[in-house]
Amino acid sequence: EAARGYSPELVRGSVHVNCTVPAVDPGRAAKIVNAPHGCRTAKVKVAEPGQTLDDDMARVCAVRQALGPSGQMRIDANGGWTVAAAVEAIAALCEFGLEYVEQPVKTVEELREVRRLVDVPLAADESIRRAGDPMRVKRMEAADIAVLKVQPLGGVRTCLQLAEQLDMPVVVSSALETSVGVAAGVLLAAALPDLPYACGLATTSMLTGDLVTDPLQPVDGHIAVRAVAPDPDLVSASRPNQSTERRWLDRLARCERLLRDRRE
Repeated sequence: EAARGYSPELVRGSVHVNCTVPAVDPGRAAKIVNAPHGCRTAKVKVAEPGQTLDDDMARVCAVRQALGPSGQMRIDANGGWTVAAAVEAIAALCEFGLEYVEQPVKTVEELREVRRLVDVPLAADESIRRAGDPMRVKRMEAADIAVLKVQPLGGVRTCLQLAEQLDMPVVVSSALETSVGVAAGVLLAAALPDLPYACGLATTSMLTGDLVTDPLQPVDGHIAVRAVAPDPDLVSASRPNQSTERRWLDRLARCERLLRDRRE
């Protein structure tokens, strides 16, 4: 759809975004929040393999101190907890004020169980984008918020349709793409009728480089809706090795055949 110039009807000219804090030490976490992006919402990664709840507590505490009491904070476990561990961790981390908890456990069934046991809203990410049936989250009443990522879910148009079917608040996030990919996420977020939460699209600074000369980065906590185009010199400088290039070309060919078969 991007190649054909598809653009939905937009209802906003910029998108409110959060900064993302990886599973780093408290000092580094505070520096990320205090960087000159203007974001007053932070998403903090937790449940990192090899780390403990104490590590998460220290990181989340540092982020809260950096944000101040008026900032919003959500945590993302990427399905790293069991139900029991999730309930314990959420109860402990609530001390710092949580907007919501993203994907605390792996399965939809576990997500529903955690939702029954905690008072904090839950957001589903992997339970939607990696699911054969993304609507199970809604049918099983397993989450309060849907996290949608354009590329894994098949494009802006598909995500708009899915958001309508899910009929729950949506947070648009990136899958760590360059500005070319993030632009599609910004387009989706700008087209959603309601956007009550900051979106996870301020991620280009996490890359070592980009493919555009003017990357999509937040100003005063917002990313403007605008077209971007790859710069040929940057594309050449970022060219992958032959093995990686061949793997992705093969994957694109398989996707093209699948789409063609569906049309037929």
